[in-house]
Amino acid sequence: MKLLTEYRDPELVRTILARIGRRLTRSWRIMEVCGGQTHNLVKYGILSLLPKAIHLIHGPGCPVCVTSLQRIDQAVELAERGVILCSYGDMLRVPGSRKSLLEAKAGGADVRMFYSPLEALRIARENPRREVVFFAVGFETTAPANGLAVAHAAREGVTNFSLLSAHVRVPPAMEALLADPECRIDGFLAAGHVCTVMGYEEYEPLAARHGLPIVVTGFEPLDLLQGILQLVGLLEEGRAAVENAYGRVVRREGNPQARALLAKIFAKVDREWRGMGTIPGSGLDLRPEWREFDASRKFVLDSGESREGSGCQAGRILKGVLKPPQCPLFGKECTPSTPQGAPMVSSEGACAAYFHFWAGAVDDAPAEPTAAHP
Repeated sequence: MKLLTEYRDPELVRTILARIGRRLTRSWRIMEVCGGQTHNLVKYGILSLLPKAIHLIHGPGCPVCVTSLQRIDQAVELAERGVILCSYGDMLRVPGSRKSLLEAKAGGADVRMFYSPLEALRIARENPRREVVFFAVGFETTAPANGLAVAHAAREGVTNFSLLSAHVRVPPAMEALLADPECRIDGFLAAGHVCTVMGYEEYEPLAARHGLPIVVTGFEPLDLLQGILQLVGLLEEGRAAVENAYGRVVRREGNPQARALLAKIFAKVDREWRGMGTIPGSGLDLRPEWREFDASRKFVLDSGESREGSGCQAGRILKGVLKPPQCPLFGKECTPSTPQGAPMVSSEGACAAYFHFWAGAVDDAPAEPTAAHP
């Protein structure tokens, strides 16, 4: 990629929109899996530019948003027990069943925001008498860096460092959505960043099993429109294939080195997703041979039931059943400064995207918005 502006060219946007319109013979329901894609679809007004026959459904592609209440409660518990608890910035504000990590910090807990687990490892080196836990959140995109931090800690003998893993995997979530009777999906825009690491081979049997197409898609306006154009082409032709519209970054096999590291450090496990329940094989936890760096094994943590507050429709929004303005709390009790649910916290959350960028979103917008952007 030479210049970012090349992927935001208004004339090329109009050209691809016209090509999409010419391909359509009926309406289609398309889910973008990644929260970064949701953010840019709303921010750049693409939702209102597309033909009305295309209904974009926002999926559970925000890892902060789908982290289970129980995992957040366990992180808060660790912080309040005196460890140095480190995580990404968005994760600190996500409400648990009692409080967020930021509220725990305000109460005196040592909670720190970092952009890299290697920063947390540095803190562990500098504080050998204190336990340092990195709350590891993310899809397959961030897992290699967190696994690398564990490998470094083992090599250096840093025994006061551990991960509390909340990593989740995308393909099992797509399977769960297709099995959910509330969800109606004709095709997927796959998350480009995840496929940069994992490739898209594992999407091919999924597409064949369910008889629907998947297109690997990037994040800039032209990336998104090109992905939609290719997906509409597959849908109109009735082909359940996987195509790559993000070829400048993604290869079918992904990143072999990153995949090898993931296989060495992590094992697939069942994982609870906020608002979606437990999805088999959808999580990544440290393998038994790395147990000394696994906070869930190193510390005795409360594994009791954590309950969501009433009124918030985050679960149905994460599944694409509702659009954010259809939640009764949206823009009222629930805002970015007073979030009631995780999708209002993260910049990749659908609720935050609608609050900041959708014209009239605080009003009761329909499921398929038609209002123009400012």
